[in-house]
Parts: sequence; structure tokens; C-alpha cells
Amino acid sequence: MSKDLSYRILLYYKYVNIPDYEQFAADHLQYCKELGVKGRILVAEEGINGTVSGTIAQTEKYMQDMHNHPLFKDMVFKIDEAEGHAFKKIFVRPKKELVTFRLDKNLDPNQIGGKRLSPAKFYEMLQKEDVIVLDGRNNYEYDIGHFRNAIRPDVESFREFPEWIRNNLAQHKDKPIITYCTGGIRCEKLTAFMIEEGFQDVSQLDGGIVTYGKDPQVQGRLFDGKCYVFDERISVRINNTPEDVVIGRCHHCGKPEDRYINCANDFCHLQHICCEECEELHHGFCSKECEEKEWSRCES
Repeated sequence: MSKDLSYRILLYYKYVNIPDYEQFAADHLQYCKELGVKGRILVAEEGINGTVSGTIAQTEKYMQDMHNHPLFKDMVFKIDEAEGHAFKKIFVRPKKELVTFRLDKNLDPNQIGGKRLSPAKFYEMLQKEDVIVLDGRNNYEYDIGHFRNAIRPDVESFREFPEWIRNNLAQHKDKPIITYCTGGIRCEKLTAFMIEEGFQDVSQLDGGIVTYGKDPQVQGRLFDGKCYVFDERISVRINNTPEDVVIGRCHHCGKPEDRYINCANDFCHLQHICCEECEELHHGFCSKECEEKEWSRCES
């Protein structure tokens, strides 16, 4: 039976100076409510980063209106077809940074950054022995899916990357390094930081993992597992060839799995990989301790 794909999910970002960004965020929230799209949009002085869902008509109107705005006329939208909304509400929030880096020095990706690699060129670079492949995401994103032979960063948030790079990659400043993230926005700052630190040959996957998976030539090859996304889908398939594999492991039993759930303890909500059998067996909790705490709280 074919699916009714009458909705779309849009993923986009653009580094561009937005004057009075807090007012823009308030106005944009009202616009989104009137249009009927739902999602999560961050607005900063340095630009915009969002994921929204809506009907085909709503998303077409959203893209058209954004392209009619002088600041966003060339903004690239990554489009996924869907059966319904990927969010329950619409949030448009002003922030100091689009991705939280917290460096003393401002890095403008429009002025400094790594070379941009097409999916075909990135695929070619992945297969070279002397190339370092750096995953520009958090460790839990890596655990459910990543490019083959990529380094797993031991970070839980993006702002930990500067220290991690200084501690783990400083001796490789003369080697070719290629980076990737979900849609590309984090690599913009990551490669800018690495160049500022003295790395000589840094490149990034243009458009991120999402674009790589849609490329008709590479079809997601050499990406193992699923790609973590920040909406209700939680993960999406990238490798659209027979090479697609499951690399995640159930938090409880260790068998191959690629689905994340949130711990049922309201004070934990740890997102962990869990098979359906263990979700039922452990009642959705990440640990016995969380289950006992939740039941004792309910009984008190």
C-alpha cells in the first residue's frame, strides 16, 4: 500500500546578518502560526536555522515567502516528503548563536571556512587512506549512524568541540580532514574554527548527510546506520543501496537496533537506543534505578 505523502519537512539555514533579530523572531512566529506550519526555528544576529513541517501548499508558500525576503532569496531548502507533521507545535526562538560554540572570537562562515565538497567528491575522499573523517555531531548521533571509518567525537554538546579538537587532532594539522554533520550548519563553524587553529586542509560535506543521502549518484553509500534528526521521526535512512546496515545497539540487550526512545522517567528522559522487546520489558525506562524512582514518586 502506498503512503499518503501529502506533507513536507523543510530543513534549512543561512548565515546572514539579521538586524533586530529578536523582533524578527517574534514576527516570524506570528507568520508561521498564521500559515499553519509547525517546527523549530532559531534566529540569531548571525542568521537563521530551522526545520518546519506542513502540507505541500503550506511549505511551498513558506519557501516562496522566504525567497521573497531580501536576506533569504538564495536560501537552500532540503525537502523530505512525509505523511504528517514532524512537530506538535511551532517554536521560533531568538538566540545568541545558531549553534552554541561560545568562542571568544566571532567566526563568520561567510568569511572563513572549509572547502565545500559535493556528495560525489566527498564519497571519493572517504575512500582515501590518508584522509581523516571527522563527525561534527554529538556522540549519541554518531552511535545510531555515521560514515564508515569516521572518528567518533567524545562530546555531548557542540560547544565541547574546540577543546576536543585541541586535545585530539592538534598533531594532524597538516593532514587532509573532511567533516560532516546533519545539514551542514555545524560544519560551517567547525571548519572555520579549525582553519583559525592552523589546520591546513579542511573540507566539509556541502549540504550535510541529508543532501548526501538524496544524491542520485552516490545514493548514500558508505554511510552506515541511520541519521539522527531533531524532530519526531528521530532517525531517517541515508544509504539507499543494498549496503544499508543497522549499527546501533540496544541499550539493554545489545542487539542491533536503530530506534531511539526517551526514558519514561520524567526527571531523566534519557534518549537511548532500544528495541521494541526491551521497551516493553523495561516499561520504557533506561535503567532499573529510573523505573524505581518513577514508581516511588507516583506512589508518594
